[in-house]
Amino acid sequence: MIAAAPVVRWRKSSQPAAEGRPPLLVLLHGRGADEHDLFELAPAIDPAFAIASVRGPLPTEEGGYTWSESRTVGRAVPESLRATIGWLQRWLDSLAGGRPEPQRVYLMGFSAGMAMASALLFDQPTRYSGAILLSGVLPFDTDLSITKGRLTDVDIFYGHGSFDAVIPADLVDRTATYLAERSGARLTARDYPIGHEISHAELGDITGWLARQNVPVQ
Repeated sequence: MIAAAPVVRWRKSSQPAAEGRPPLLVLLHGRGADEHDLFELAPAIDPAFAIASVRGPLPTEEGGYTWSESRTVGRAVPESLRATIGWLQRWLDSLAGGRPEPQRVYLMGFSAGMAMASALLFDQPTRYSGAILLSGVLPFDTDLSITKGRLTDVDIFYGHGSFDAVIPADLVDRTATYLAERSGARLTARDYPIGHEISHAELGDITGWLARQNVPVQ
């Protein structure tokens, strides 16, 4: 059973209120973690971004939380993934609170959180200004439309560790090929000589990419 509303850890934007709604970065952790995990990266991120680090709705047997039930690593149960997509979209809708000003929303997901960020993106690609997809795979073989050109003109940063032994190699290859050759996204792709983690070099590339995204909403 998914709770009525997510548990979220927030960081406010440094952007003055008179400048409109600040860009929002939504952090989606990996399996077995929680809302505090990726939030540790917040000090490195452009302070103009508001940050919302969300706890996954499903507790795991080993502790922590995740986003959907899985058949095997990297392969989500479609019905479970769909339920969480709706849950997160309703939460995002609630943030608007009837305010007319537009807001740029970026997604950042690590491992299982990458699959969740990707699922949101494929479900409503025009809703998001971009996504940071790290050390995971796309949610193939679900009801999502992962078709040619689905992410046309969406800004994406994709990072992967070349020594990552957690995520199945066939799904990593399938993910990298789709993003580079079929997605239509404005893609920045980087491989790092690391395992299933985020390195200092990768964090530097991520924060630089985000800083370049931060242009005023017109």
